Amino acid sequence: MTESLLTSHYIDGEWEAGKPDIDVQNPATEETVATIPSADPELVNEALSAAKSAQDKWEATPGVERANLIRDIGDVLEANVADIGDILMAEQGKPKSAAAGEVEGTLTLADYTAGWGRRIEGDIVPSDNRNEQIHLQRHPMGVVAAIIPWNYPIAVLMRKVLPALIAGNAVVVKPSSTTPLSTIRVFELIDKQLDLPDGLLNLVLGGSQVGDALVKSPETDMVTMTGSTRVGKQIAEAAAENLTPVSLELGGKAPAIVAADADVDAAVEDILTARITNAGQVCTCAERVFVHEDVAAEFSEKYVAATEDLELGLPKNNPDMGPQVTQGELDWTQSSVDAAVDAGATLLTGGKQPIGTAFETGFWYAPTVLGDVDPSMDVVEKEVFGPVTPIVTVESVEQAVKYANRSRYGLSSYIFTEDYQTAMRTVEDLDYGETYVNRTLGEAWQGHHIGWNESGMGGDDGKYGVLKYTQIKSVYYDYS
Repeated sequence: MTESLLTSHYIDGEWEAGKPDIDVQNPATEETVATIPSADPELVNEALSAAKSAQDKWEATPGVERANLIRDIGDVLEANVADIGDILMAEQGKPKSAAAGEVEGTLTLADYTAGWGRRIEGDIVPSDNRNEQIHLQRHPMGVVAAIIPWNYPIAVLMRKVLPALIAGNAVVVKPSSTTPLSTIRVFELIDKQLDLPDGLLNLVLGGSQVGDALVKSPETDMVTMTGSTRVGKQIAEAAAENLTPVSLELGGKAPAIVAADADVDAAVEDILTARITNAGQVCTCAERVFVHEDVAAEFSEKYVAATEDLELGLPKNNPDMGPQVTQGELDWTQSSVDAAVDAGATLLTGGKQPIGTAFETGFWYAPTVLGDVDPSMDVVEKEVFGPVTPIVTVESVEQAVKYANRSRYGLSSYIFTEDYQTAMRTVEDLDYGETYVNRTLGEAWQGHHIGWNESGMGGDDGKYGVLKYTQIKSVYYDYS
C-alpha cells in the first residue's frame, strides 16, 4: 500500500468521517489494518436522498455519455491495479497475483458494459386498434442499493455498479465491513480523477444494520446483493415491506462430476483449482466431487498428490493459497471436517492448520481431501466455504446427478467427460444456473451468472444482467 488508507463515507460528492468502531484485520497476520465507522440511519437516508437527486439528470444523459463514464472508471482501475490489489491482499488474504487479477478482470467488464450505451432497446408491438401503436420503453429502476460481499469486493462492486450506471440508475454502495478498504480506495481514486456527478455514486460503511436500513428504506428502488443464502432471505423479507425488487446472488454447493471416460489428469487440475481458489471462499468453488467407480482410485490418488504439492504462504509471496478471511470462517471449516470424520469419512490429507512459523498467526487451513464420503453427510450437503474436497464414489453419472440435485443450492456445476451424449444429457439434467463442461471457474461478462433454487434470483452479467436494472413502461399512442 503506497499511502495511508482513507476510512470515510462518501455521500453527494463529499467525504464524511465518522467515529471508527469496526476493525479491519489482515487475515494472514491478524494485525488491524484500519478501523472504519458505521453509518447511522440518518446518514443512510442522506446517501439515498443524494442518489435520488442525481438520478433524474443521469437518466436524461444520453447512453453514449454514460458509457464514457464507464470507460473512464475502467481507466482509473487500470492505472491503479497494483495499489488496489495490495489493499485487497492485506484485507482479504488473496495471493498477490490473484488480488491484482481481480482488479484487472474488471477492465474487460468496463469495456463490455460501455458497449450497452447504444444497446438498451425497447419494442414497438402491434395494437388491436386502428391508428394506434404500443411502445415498450426501458427506464432505469432509480436508486439502486448495492450490497457487496467480502470475498470479491472489487469484482462484485464493478459487476453491480457499472451495469446499474449504464442503465441510468444512481447507486448507494455498502461494502462488507470485513473488506471495505479496497472499495474506499476505488471511490477515492474516482473522486480525485473523474468529474463524477455529485450523488451519482455514494458509499456508506458499516455492518448489517446499515444494509438493513438501505433495504427497508422506501427511497431504495432496487436492491442487488451478493452473499450468503441466510442473509439473502433476510433481505428479501425486509424488501417485501415496500415491494422493492431484489437481485440476489447467494451461496452454492457446486458439484463436480467425473465420468468414467473423463481425462482424469485434466479433471484433477481443474477441480483442484476450483476448490482452493481464494482459499475455497468462492460461491462457485467445486464443493464436492462425484467420481465414477472405474476411475475413483486413480482420481483420488492423483488429487491427493496434487493437493499435497500446493504451496501455502504469505499473500505477498504469491503462494498457491492464502489464509481464510476470518477466525469464524476457519472455525466453520474445521468443524465441517471434524463432523465428516466423526460420521465415517477418511481424512486423506490436511484436516488441520498448517505447521510452521509463517502460520503461527492468521487464519490458515491446510487444503483437505476426504475419502469414504457418504453422499448424505453434511460436508456434501452444506456449504463449507473452505479448502475441503469430499470425494464420493458413484456407480454412474446418473447417480451423480441425483446426488448433486439433492442440494438446496443451484449455482454452478461441472461435468468432465469425453462423450458428447453424456455431456449433453448431464447439462440437461443438472438443476443449476450454470454448468461447465470439461473446465471449471471463470464466467464471461457476456454470459449470465445466475443461481437457481436457494442460490438466488436475478443474476449478473450479460444482456440480462444489464436489463435487470431497467423497468418497462408501456405507452399507447392513439393517432386517429
